[in-house]
Amino acid sequence: MRRIYFLSPDIGTTHKIVDELRLEGIEDRHIHILAKRDTPLDDLPEASEFQKTDFVPAMERGAALGGATGLLAGLVGLRFAGFAIAGGPVLGVLLYGATIGTIMSGLAGLEVGNSRVKQYSEAIENGAFLVMIDIPSERIDTISQLIVKHHPSAQFEGIEPLMPPSY
Repeated sequence: MRRIYFLSPDIGTTHKIVDELRLEGIEDRHIHILAKRDTPLDDLPEASEFQKTDFVPAMERGAALGGATGLLAGLVGLRFAGFAIAGGPVLGVLLYGATIGTIMSGLAGLEVGNSRVKQYSEAIENGAFLVMIDIPSERIDTISQLIVKHHPSAQFEGIEPLMPPSY
């Protein structure tokens, strides 16, 4: 799955875009609309906290940093233990560090706005709507051309490199 971004100038155009996406078989769970705070979206699928914040990227960074720290602590502990320790405790410390890093970074990421969405914050504050669509890679061209063709006022803003799997 890849995420494509469009800026829509108003709610009417956004409704039309979402209706076309639904006709193309894209489910609401793959469509995310981000608008200015307190803007009524009616039946449009609103972006969740996962799209509005850096929760997932922060968790990934936390897992890597915590795991590395745990591994380092485990290896240092092995060096100063004075006796032979099997790899189990080192693996345990690595997993413990990764878990703590993931939790702490994820919580911190909930407080930070999505770094990818920040570049659109001015347009959103001026009344535009950010439409984020998660679609398979092979449908990117078809969907983006459809939206641009039928809604010339909507601006194609790019593609996010890779999406984590949807569960």
